[in-house]
Amino acid sequence: MNISVYENKTLLGRAAAEHAAITMRTAIRDRGKARIIAATGASQFEFLEALTAAPEIDWHRVELFHLDEYIGLPLSHPASFRNYLLDRLIRPTGIPTGHLLDGNADPEEVARSVGEELNRAPVDIAFVGIGENGHLAFNDPPADFETETPYLIVELDEACRRQQVGEGWFASISEVPRQAITMSIRQILKAREIVAAVPDARKAKAVKACCEGEITPLAPASALRLHPNTTVFLDAQSAALLSPGMRALA
Repeated sequence: MNISVYENKTLLGRAAAEHAAITMRTAIRDRGKARIIAATGASQFEFLEALTAAPEIDWHRVELFHLDEYIGLPLSHPASFRNYLLDRLIRPTGIPTGHLLDGNADPEEVARSVGEELNRAPVDIAFVGIGENGHLAFNDPPADFETETPYLIVELDEACRRQQVGEGWFASISEVPRQAITMSIRQILKAREIVAAVPDARKAKAVKACCEGEITPLAPASALRLHPNTTVFLDAQSAALLSPGMRALA
């Protein structure tokens, strides 16, 4: 795992986007398309804003896969991750092929069908975040590190659901769905490259646990250290609890 720390979330987002853009351009040049996995949530705002503005990416040769989605939440809801990706990535760039997880359809069928599309070819790069409880996608602790199933139906724990309220997506925890469709840990790790954008002080404990603690299902994002080509982009606040040598500014 490579760790890069920046003074603030704006610089973090720009650096992560520049890094991701290089990988995407290379994939398009060498293989004719870039297959990507996109994360959502407040932590990805600056990254996606910079990525969609990056020059010389042929977005019409990009195929997008959805990392996770609530079950039972309509597309029209402000917290819908499908809505998020349409507004912040698909429409701004014109990506022609986006395999979105329909949380209002049969979740088992959605997980199966999108999983089949996902496994048709390798993914070039996965964009992820780290949750306040250490989750990776919606794999809350203790996460399943063993299953090869591409997408899982999961129960969201209280810490995860409270994070969604804290970020302003829902007015109260009672409004947050209790279930979601999520890409599995092993499926995420199958991507050729992983970029994690993780700003804000509220992520500092999870960052320390996942970057310096034991690799364990109790800290799901610690699995990123099992991948040979992962870069974690932090700001000074999210890196605050790391050992001094690891939190030096880039």
